[in-house]
Amino acid sequence: MSALMAAVRTGRTAETLRVLAEMTDEERRAVLPRLKELRKELRAIPRREAGPERIHPALHLAGAACHTGAAAAAGWLAATDMRWSQAPAETLLRALEHRDTGWLADVAQRLAQRPVSARVPYELMAGLAGRSGREVPVTDAYVIGWIQYVGGRRRGGVLEQLRREPHLTPLVTGLFALKDLGEVRWLLGDGPDSWQCALATLAQEGSLDRTFVIDACVARLLRGGGPTDHRIFLPLLTRLGLTREEERERVADWTALARDAVSPVAAHAQAVLAALALDGELTVRQLAEVSEGLLLRAEKKLVRAQLVLLAKLLSRDAAAVAELLPVVAQAFGHEDTQVQERALKLVERHAGEPGLAEIGEELAVLADRLPPALHGRASAALGIPTVDRAPETYEEVLPPAPEPVRLASAPKTAVEVAEEVGALLASGGEDVAVFERALDGLVRHACRDPDALRDALAPVVANRWWVTADHPHWPRVDDIFGSSRYRVLDAQQGLDLLLATLDGRIHTATLHTAMRRGPDEHPCPHSGLARVFDARLREVAYRLRAEPLPLLLATPSWSTGLLEPDELVDRLAEYRRLDARIGAADFAQALLRVRRDDRTAAEEAARRARALGIPEGARLARWLTATDAAEPSVRRRARDARILLELGEVREFQEGFTQAFHRLGRPLSIFDDRWYCHHWNQAIRPHWLAVLPERRELVAARLLNDLANAAVADGRGAAVLPLLAESGGEAGEAVHLCVAYGLGARYPEDRLAAVDALLVLAARQQLDTERLGLDIAELVRRGALKPLRLAESVRTAAATGANATIWSALRHTLPPLLAGLAAARPEAAAVAPRGLGELLAVAADCAERTGARAALPYLAQIASRKGGSRLVAEARRLREALELR
Repeated sequence: MSALMAAVRTGRTAETLRVLAEMTDEERRAVLPRLKELRKELRAIPRREAGPERIHPALHLAGAACHTGAAAAAGWLAATDMRWSQAPAETLLRALEHRDTGWLADVAQRLAQRPVSARVPYELMAGLAGRSGREVPVTDAYVIGWIQYVGGRRRGGVLEQLRREPHLTPLVTGLFALKDLGEVRWLLGDGPDSWQCALATLAQEGSLDRTFVIDACVARLLRGGGPTDHRIFLPLLTRLGLTREEERERVADWTALARDAVSPVAAHAQAVLAALALDGELTVRQLAEVSEGLLLRAEKKLVRAQLVLLAKLLSRDAAAVAELLPVVAQAFGHEDTQVQERALKLVERHAGEPGLAEIGEELAVLADRLPPALHGRASAALGIPTVDRAPETYEEVLPPAPEPVRLASAPKTAVEVAEEVGALLASGGEDVAVFERALDGLVRHACRDPDALRDALAPVVANRWWVTADHPHWPRVDDIFGSSRYRVLDAQQGLDLLLATLDGRIHTATLHTAMRRGPDEHPCPHSGLARVFDARLREVAYRLRAEPLPLLLATPSWSTGLLEPDELVDRLAEYRRLDARIGAADFAQALLRVRRDDRTAAEEAARRARALGIPEGARLARWLTATDAAEPSVRRRARDARILLELGEVREFQEGFTQAFHRLGRPLSIFDDRWYCHHWNQAIRPHWLAVLPERRELVAARLLNDLANAAVADGRGAAVLPLLAESGGEAGEAVHLCVAYGLGARYPEDRLAAVDALLVLAARQQLDTERLGLDIAELVRRGALKPLRLAESVRTAAATGANATIWSALRHTLPPLLAGLAAARPEAAAVAPRGLGELLAVAADCAERTGARAALPYLAQIASRKGGSRLVAEARRLREALELR
């Protein structure tokens, strides 16, 4: 036993294997407790130390060989702490070769049932399964390991390796059953030596059952899966080259795929069914079933192709009119006007054929889905009597404006504080209300009973990086939190600073120096907001150590960051009662947050503040009663495709505030933004809004370039827009430009956030639709916004019931965009910005729903042009909607 422990402790794997071979089972069981003690000992050593990395392979080998139970052995083999320094698979297999086959099969099965993230070596699982003589365990981990093993072998291509695989059929079955292909998608790509080619060849050769592979492919496509899984299984299906008989046997599957699968798969299924239909191998009922689903899909290419097919079949078989024409009329409800018109033309073509009387009522109901301009044509073709109906009064439906949430009082006990801090660290600290409440709780309990607070926080901080960073190569915690070159704190870093301070990890002198000096200035638009947030946290950290604050003055009353003036006066009175020294940054932030728009409440609070007889009370009174808070001058500037804003000086932030707050009042120039900016964490942006909860224009101007990047580049940052809309103060140029950029953002999630912001502003009656519409037009003309993305956003907003709001904005957007096309040659309509037709379609839909009547400049010139492009068709529809009486 001592020889084994000596070999393990010195990391000699070969010697460990030799000693194990000479030991009996009883001796192995006896040494197991000592191996476990060694493992526990190694866990306490920081991961970056060389010792554990050197010892782990020998320990891994010895522990696996000394466990007698299959479950325990599998647990040891797949242990997380030895995952990156395991014994070689072949060495492990030699150490376990004396075990009986049932035990080996059990261990192999248990290892294979581990999650893929456990990274159990495939060679180990396969070796155990092979030596047991049992069936291989077809689990996700085993199959993914097999695919990676085949892909990593350099000798022979994929096809040759699969030909040598003794368990080919069950493993290929497992490939089709994988829940997630993310781990191996790149290994299964198309090409001459791809898995698709290899599997198709094996199916043709008979090594794999052809029918099984076809059925498995179709079943996997029906099941769906990841967004790109079809790129693996659809090429395989096409390479198999199905015969007409094989295609005919699976009509029900093609129908389901055509109706519900992703576009490439649906297009393939549609092509198969179209070929069968043209050859007369589909019944009318089967064709109607597939068409009902296809004609409701959003992909216009698929819908148009199906209408072309139906037109061919209807011209060939007049008897099918009664069954297929109602299916064609389903397209009357499609969002694309051109699709609606194609379907109507097909109905008009066959309106006079026998059998129409039986379906006339059904067609009449479906015709009600058509816009007014097309509905008249449908009525004439179907013989529907025209009934003059009084136009319905349109009523705008907007979601209720969100109400700010009142903050609860600070946590009552240290345990509650610890729970909230733990939740904040896990979530990233994005929620302003939760963060501020927890911050106030930390300050209050650190002043009352710091020892109890430290005890409560011990489990929360146990795994923080500044607790485990004991390795000499790690920077000292003092250097990280105290360096002037350190990034300005975000919410989570600020919590870490406070917790490390409470835990005694930072020297008082470091905290004092960092508070006085602050981080280095950074010439980017965010710097003023970030420095205010940073200065307050550094002040709190220093006071936790030197002179604990009894409470925080700037804790908001509302979730938006707004602070009620009477509450601030009450807190100042408590400071006066305790004779406590007020934190300068905390008080300055409180001034920026205090509500001043309610003049009656502000005057009353000012009177009480003066009566306190302290300098801060007098300063608060002056702030609450000030009437010269002028807005800064604003100047629009262009940079590349972007439109940005420059702000003039805000003098009220320059006088009576600490140095850290002065940058908020300095002029903002677009040239302040440099290539590098470290304010990348999106979670800090809600806290910036809470710095100036009544001056959102100042915040929006500083976020404007981020929103522009979300549209022009691949940036993110629009998630803050709903909070910007909920904030206080004027919604001016900056806010509307931010929303405009968001509506054309690159990512759908950001566009949805912009739609939410638009609806919130509209519900609060703060949306200037003319300003927004003109901003959108200017940005589209400069190339900053893509009309197709914009059309998707405004269509989503209109679908919520905000048709009048969207029309009111688009009626100002469209004329500048149409002006250039109207002045150009008629051929210019064919090369109009992609998506402009979709934008006109949304405008036409909103105009039809709201009953808008207006003269839209340049619309008539575009609508009068020849051709059937989407742009011209939608221009005609919009013109007819606006002129309809």
